[in-house]
Amino acid sequence: MDTVRKTRYESYAYEACPVEATLEMMGGKGKGMILYHLISGIKRFNELKRLLIFITPRMLTKQLRELEIAGLVHRKVYAEVPPKVEYSLTDAGQSLVPILLMLKSWGEEHALPVLLQQQTPQP
Repeated sequence: MDTVRKTRYESYAYEACPVEATLEMMGGKGKGMILYHLISGIKRFNELKRLLIFITPRMLTKQLRELEIAGLVHRKVYAEVPPKVEYSLTDAGQSLVPILLMLKSWGEEHALPVLLQQQTPQP
């Protein structure tokens, strides 16, 4: 499985580019929710899979690898049978906690009402 993702832009040297670069690192199917669930502590793969039922195991693996490459998630593998793997936030991932909590709050207040209204069939 290819886990090397190409960046969206050739350069991130402009004023607002750090915002876009941050969103690019966190963007992707379920990455925000993976990071959010890791706020509460170490999780094994199956725990995350149960929490994120809409993501296939293959996609979850891909997103976790990308978050690990980005330096936001730590993957600890134990040498035992069956294999045991744990995921946790790195220091860089921990630094996102206030941002993730603010995104959750903003989403509850602003994004969910709009998206739920869009899902409701209009007469």
